[in-house]
Amino acid sequence: MGKLGKKARKFAKKHLQTVMKQKRKFKAIHKKKNAPRAGKDGPEDQAGDTKSTERTPLVENIEDASLDIFSSEDDYDTVGDGSDSDGVLSEESSCVYAGESEMELHSEDVDQGSELSIQNQKIYSELLAKKKRLEVLKRKDPRFETFLQEHINGLESLDNEDMSDEDGTSNHDLLSFTDITPSPNAGKLLSTSTVKSWCQIVKEQQNLSVMRGLLNAYRSACHYGAESNASVSSPAIKNKETFCSILLFMLSEGDNIFRGLLGISSDCKKQTILELKSSKWESVKPMVKSFFTSTLFLLNQFTDADILAYTLNRLRVSLVLFAAFPSLQWKLTEVAVRLWATGGGTLSSCSFLVLRDMSSTFGNDFYDKCLKKTYKAVISRCKAVDPSSINHIEYIKNSYVELCCIDLQRSVKVALASAQKLAAILQLGLQSKEEALMKICSWEYVLCIDLWVKYVSINIKENDLHGLLFPLIQVINGVAKLFAGQRYLPLRVKCIQWLNQLSTSSEIFIPVSSLALDILESSNAQEVGKPVKDDVNLSTTLKLPKYWPKKWEFQEECVLAAVELLCAHFLQWSHHISFPDLATVPVIRLKQYYEKSTVESLRRPVKRLIDQVERNMDFVQRKRDDVSFSPVDQAAADSFLQGVKRDDKSPFIQYYKSITQNAVTRKLSTNGKTSVPNQKKVEGKKRKSPQKLEDASADSEKKIAKISENPSTGSQQVVKRKKQRT
Repeated sequence: MGKLGKKARKFAKKHLQTVMKQKRKFKAIHKKKNAPRAGKDGPEDQAGDTKSTERTPLVENIEDASLDIFSSEDDYDTVGDGSDSDGVLSEESSCVYAGESEMELHSEDVDQGSELSIQNQKIYSELLAKKKRLEVLKRKDPRFETFLQEHINGLESLDNEDMSDEDGTSNHDLLSFTDITPSPNAGKLLSTSTVKSWCQIVKEQQNLSVMRGLLNAYRSACHYGAESNASVSSPAIKNKETFCSILLFMLSEGDNIFRGLLGISSDCKKQTILELKSSKWESVKPMVKSFFTSTLFLLNQFTDADILAYTLNRLRVSLVLFAAFPSLQWKLTEVAVRLWATGGGTLSSCSFLVLRDMSSTFGNDFYDKCLKKTYKAVISRCKAVDPSSINHIEYIKNSYVELCCIDLQRSVKVALASAQKLAAILQLGLQSKEEALMKICSWEYVLCIDLWVKYVSINIKENDLHGLLFPLIQVINGVAKLFAGQRYLPLRVKCIQWLNQLSTSSEIFIPVSSLALDILESSNAQEVGKPVKDDVNLSTTLKLPKYWPKKWEFQEECVLAAVELLCAHFLQWSHHISFPDLATVPVIRLKQYYEKSTVESLRRPVKRLIDQVERNMDFVQRKRDDVSFSPVDQAAADSFLQGVKRDDKSPFIQYYKSITQNAVTRKLSTNGKTSVPNQKKVEGKKRKSPQKLEDASADSEKKIAKISENPSTGSQQVVKRKKQRT
């Protein structure tokens, strides 16, 4: 057998973990054999022992250096709820598929039922039970199946009249083991008048038999166009009005009907649902599950964002009922996570509200698994960034942080594991491994850091998160120093912004002035480059093209970015008693750059920053000379000039506001130039505020009516969905 190729070796390293473990074990045994004996004690042996006890790195191979901190073994196991039903409910013969005139005559006796129909229903259930037992025997004993095939002709010769029910429908096919068991509603045709009559009876009389027929009709509407044999187990839909009526009624009134049947209030808790053990609950539980199963199937088939958002809003009202169906909880979670990560606007907002409410309702175990699943979705969504998706990515990061804030004690474990993974990949990058450097300079790595910086910044004032703060600072400093080249200007700017954000939120001094001044000095102060013909959007770029450092735009960006970062850093400590000391060295380096630069447009913002910092230094120095407390008095030092800072009228604060406003205007103009071709896409994915969700629900009802004008488009939507997934 020849030597394995490069791709095969990579595959073996990545997927055949047992092979790698065996190799490492063999090497360890080989080293032990060649090691000196224990009798020869000496300093060399002791040094060797200390090396052998060193902690192994978290990531050994860059192929395994994924930011996904959860393995496939950590995925949840689907919990069964004791039923394998696909949502089809058995109906009594009292539920008639009739026209409007026939339904009026039948509605008077619909609650009474007949003894004959009840008896037929019992016989029908007994036959189904016997059929299941016979199928079990067939699987256990092949000879029994042969015996049945020999006597099948005798069964077919039975008189159809003796085996028929009161409607003249033959039931001897129930004894056939190769065909699908016929359903009472198979082959029935639903009309609009029938559906409206059922809806009225269910709302007024809460009739269970009619409710079963309505739920089977709802299942047919949700599965329309997606099942070739839907008519075998469900009634057929006659026209577009019928399709529309079923969907709108069940989605809008389903929760109220179930709560009325169970006698529970709209604010009942999870424990109330779990403690329901009455006979009424046993009869209503299959109907609730049928409704949820059909609705989840609908969410997986439709592609219209407004209809999906409306459906999620209606399911959100009934979330407490999901407590009785653990398997459906995970199915809803999968759908909500997918729509939250890949959708946009109102759809993402509705999906996140469902995930947040479920995390608060279904306990700690569900919350842990929900955090894992949403974290994977965020990481996979952040692998590619463009002007049309940057707003949506920012939204899912902020919403994930909000989800983590529900329970900090549990979410901080995820944050620490992710920070360790980031540090392990950075350690490989410091060893000059090219693949690790590519991994670090990627949007997946960068946005993962940004995610936890937001998490720490929001929660560190009220919680002790210093165990996560300091590893993040080390990782960010390592990334900033690792990519010190001119082409990595956007990445270095992001690192300094993260450090400023952490310093402001934690009120801990982080020295970032040297990093910002390095950016300033990296520009060619004495050269004026040529203007760039094609614009580069720095908000969606981590590494600039090769020709950019020689251009005028690069020099201007370096100067303005350095001034903005230094101004944000000085603002935090502008009224601190140590401001004159921490600003002395940066001012000296700023003056050196100002003297070397020959371009007036680049010197002007630097000169203005120097003047503002020196003026603030003199102000703080005069106030500091008049204090009576000693440097040992920490409380007095911390309260120094804080009243002046809160007034928001000092010259340096006003200067910072003008710098920030100019930066926002400049970024908007730059993004407008680079994202004109994608402007339509950005406008189409604008998020709607949660306050507008009710208006969106009304629009969704109209959308359902519009789509229902041609129900056959359901099959086309399924095809579109499959193409999008592939």
